[in-house]
Amino acid sequence: MDIKPGELLSYWEKTASGELTSTDYKVRLPIEVAAKLEALAQMYPRKTREQLMADLIASALYELETSMPYIKGSKVIAHDEFGDEIYEDTGPTSRFLQLSSEQLKALKG
Repeated sequence: MDIKPGELLSYWEKTASGELTSTDYKVRLPIEVAAKLEALAQMYPRKTREQLMADLIASALYELETSMPYIKGSKVIAHDEFGDEIYEDTGPTSRFLQLSSEQLKALKG
């Protein structure tokens, strides 16, 4: 799910479904965060707290991934449509995407 935080409200207005992991995650929230979650639960009673938290986490991870810096490596991996060289990304993005892909495969079994 690639939804920006600003798009969550309209997303929650619609019915959504998705594949869920069998792993449960237990988390204790700061009281201020819990109050905001409870407010959202009141505003969107058709969504469970778990669904709201899952959507918020997915949205935050999307934002985090898109904000990771590109760090130009020394290896040319391709050329663009103008013939300019495209260098490998040695920043955290490629590592994050690699690890995410590995974890997705592991979770799907």
